[in-house]
Amino acid sequence: MDKMKMHTPNKADENFEKLAAMFPNAVTETIDEEGTVVRAIDKDVLMQEISCKVVEGREERYQFTWPDKKKSVLTANAPINKTLRPVREDETVPTGADSEGKPYCSTGSVNFDTTENLYIEGDNLEVLKLLQETYLGKIKVIYVDPPYNTGKDFLYKDNFAENIGDYILKSNQFDDDGNLMVQLTESDGRFHSKWLCDIYPRLKLAKNLLSKDGVIFVSIDEKEYHNLRKMCDEVFGEKNYLGDIVWEATTQPINAGTAKFGLQKKTETIVFYARNKTEITGFSLEEIDGTLQYPHKGKYGPCRFEIIEKSDAGGYSRPTMRFQILGQYPREGKRWQIGEQTARELEAAGKVEIIDGIVKKAVYPEDEIDKKQYKPFWSLFTSDIVGTAQIGKDELNKLMGTSVGFDTVKPVALIKKLLAYIGDEYIALDFFSGSGTTAQAVMELNINDGGNRKFVVVQIPDKCDKESDAYKAGYKTICELGKERIRRAAKKIAEENPDAKFDDGFRVLKCDSSNMKDVYYNPEQYEANLFTSLTDNIKEDRTPEDLLFQVMLDLGVELSSKIEEFGIAGKKVFNVADGFLIACFDDDVTEETIKVVAKLKPYYFVMRDSSLANDSVATNFEQLFATYSPKTVRKVL
Repeated sequence: MDKMKMHTPNKADENFEKLAAMFPNAVTETIDEEGTVVRAIDKDVLMQEISCKVVEGREERYQFTWPDKKKSVLTANAPINKTLRPVREDETVPTGADSEGKPYCSTGSVNFDTTENLYIEGDNLEVLKLLQETYLGKIKVIYVDPPYNTGKDFLYKDNFAENIGDYILKSNQFDDDGNLMVQLTESDGRFHSKWLCDIYPRLKLAKNLLSKDGVIFVSIDEKEYHNLRKMCDEVFGEKNYLGDIVWEATTQPINAGTAKFGLQKKTETIVFYARNKTEITGFSLEEIDGTLQYPHKGKYGPCRFEIIEKSDAGGYSRPTMRFQILGQYPREGKRWQIGEQTARELEAAGKVEIIDGIVKKAVYPEDEIDKKQYKPFWSLFTSDIVGTAQIGKDELNKLMGTSVGFDTVKPVALIKKLLAYIGDEYIALDFFSGSGTTAQAVMELNINDGGNRKFVVVQIPDKCDKESDAYKAGYKTICELGKERIRRAAKKIAEENPDAKFDDGFRVLKCDSSNMKDVYYNPEQYEANLFTSLTDNIKEDRTPEDLLFQVMLDLGVELSSKIEEFGIAGKKVFNVADGFLIACFDDDVTEETIKVVAKLKPYYFVMRDSSLANDSVATNFEQLFATYSPKTVRKVL
């Protein structure tokens, strides 16, 4: 039974819908007098549609724009006062069950001191900003699976209405439920522009992280494909478009309702761009098995042996092709297939051997690269090769031991196939990490081909709905689930490959406010004890390791770098990346400590501004470094 409206018809809305149906190209999004983004009719387009002559209007130009595009550019460029704080493996929620009977989940790292993988919790816009110095031009491949804008997706609540100052202080605050995301519905007047404002600044920042030969894969469906292409053309350059990969996402038809008789969606698209297309000479193709075999052991490793004799009878007779190789002539009735100069070159290279009394040529893989056969990098990924969305969902649920309610999980094989084409040693970034498929794919692929890929995955710690399967399974945030998936995947890989060695850990970092105190005051707010309170500019709840990671961010030191702790004259000292950075944040640092550090000759030495024990140490500080390590860059917090 339909509910009565109890009001007169809204003729304006009715007329709008009629015009929109007749002239869909005239429908746009604009800003009204109150600053609200609303759907509107482009009158210039409408007038042209109903005229037989060219209608004078605004100057025509080829451009891609939307309401608040300028503010989305500002969002990408605005600085933030944030840092990344480390969470070691011992900082975990205790095992057991909570008051509701749900299992606790570990929140900490795995193999913090040895792993080179990173799991970063935070708003990916803020994280991408924090990574600009440290990972500038260092990421070989980015894969992201952003919200598709289906009318059911959630987007980040970036605040475009604030000025830069407000943004720095308050950007992306959590709501009352602890979430940073908002659902975008089809009825929203900003249906497209919100999505564009969400994705655009993140792609702009991501581009900076790509290496000169780096690439980015972006999964999308038909709702925003056209906008994504235009956006990527603008961010990465149209000339750097490499193509679309079409993935067979489903093989299960809908056999219910009216959908059964309509056009059913079968595929999704992965948009593929390069940082600089001219820097890419080719991709790592999969070799066709069995084309070339190397069953024997030669001087330089696996090889195959070829007989270099042929008949010396009749028209094949060549007296000049009978000479010694390794002191041996061809057998009776035979001659060599190679000339004497070639024979001498092979002898000198150690690539001819006597096998079972016969001179043979040793052929190694590097000798016949051009003879190998490879499978093409097809732009169509069929389900039998990479799996479907349902397979991705089933993989996750099986690994987690229960349904966790993720319906749009990419299958691991799909991500592995993409990554395999880019090489076997690089950093892969996924800043819409979700359940952690990319991290699992990196680990599995390294086992498959012996590669040395590392992952950096980023996920907002958005709370799971209390009615969701994930929450009922004991996961209060998406990050808890994602980290647990990586742990379980690593365990499964190790069990299935007991002799294999791979990086099965990840270093957890959480995006948080700066470690430094906010010191903003007016002259009239002066108090007698003000300067005493300012003697320590570090927040009380921050650890020396917190400070270390903020220093690493500021100085561009990779966050996966090896970190060693040791004592000098009773003070804790950090050695990062084998002496590249040495830091000490303790109080009352004496000349003894400074002297030992200087003798280590680090590239950087960092300490707190108030750390030196007394004026005498401060006076001799520069002299000690001038004597023992004049090239060391010295900095203070």
